Amino acid sequence: MLNQQTIEKLHAMKLHGMADAFHTQLETTDAGQLSFEERFALLVDQQWLWKENRALARRLRFAHLKERGVIEDIDYQHPRGLDRKLMRTLATSEWVRQHHNLLLLGPTGIGKSWLGCALAQKACRDGFSVLHKRASELFRELAVAHADGSIGRLLVRLSRTDVLLLDDFAMAPLKDAERRDFLEICDDRYQRRSLILTTQIPLAHWHEQIGDPTVADSILDRLVHNAHRIELKGESMRKKKRKPGEEDPQ
Repeated sequence: MLNQQTIEKLHAMKLHGMADAFHTQLETTDAGQLSFEERFALLVDQQWLWKENRALARRLRFAHLKERGVIEDIDYQHPRGLDRKLMRTLATSEWVRQHHNLLLLGPTGIGKSWLGCALAQKACRDGFSVLHKRASELFRELAVAHADGSIGRLLVRLSRTDVLLLDDFAMAPLKDAERRDFLEICDDRYQRRSLILTTQIPLAHWHEQIGDPTVADSILDRLVHNAHRIELKGESMRKKKRKPGEEDPQ
């Protein structure tokens, strides 16, 4: 009876991991052979793990990653110029700690979005907040925010996200409001947060896609400085034969 009350109190204090671990110890005969310190350490470890898993689940929900990529499943066999050494370095998420950007360039179907999501998902696992948007989706949200007066709150939310992953950047020329909003986003994040951009447009053509020369210079200066550039090439990976139910190639 006393043990049940203890479990109920642990749940009431939201120590759910510790409660589950205590219940497990009560049902495990070997637990009696451990010292008090060892049993207590196991309870604390389980509570710590429970909190970490809950926090990771929240970060992944907030991220809205559109591809289920994980860094451990990257395909290095397909000839697309992917640098294995660089990917191992990026997998540490040190680039996020140093507030660097990632630019993923290449033709359609080469796996840019998947790789971006895999690196963003690893950043989530390493404790960083992530948000995934298509560039067109972000610009629509910014336009609505201007109209309803919530632009300030939206920009603050974006500025506080550790990794902003934008897909299909500069696929169409930017409108005046879009390039000015994007400059503000880049300015807020410069040397404070990280950006991942994926695009089919070669870097040499970004200037003309952004438009206004002065704004384009400012944006490119903030994007390219301290950026890791991954330029992929080759045949579309979507042409690889897939089995029914299999995910897009990496």
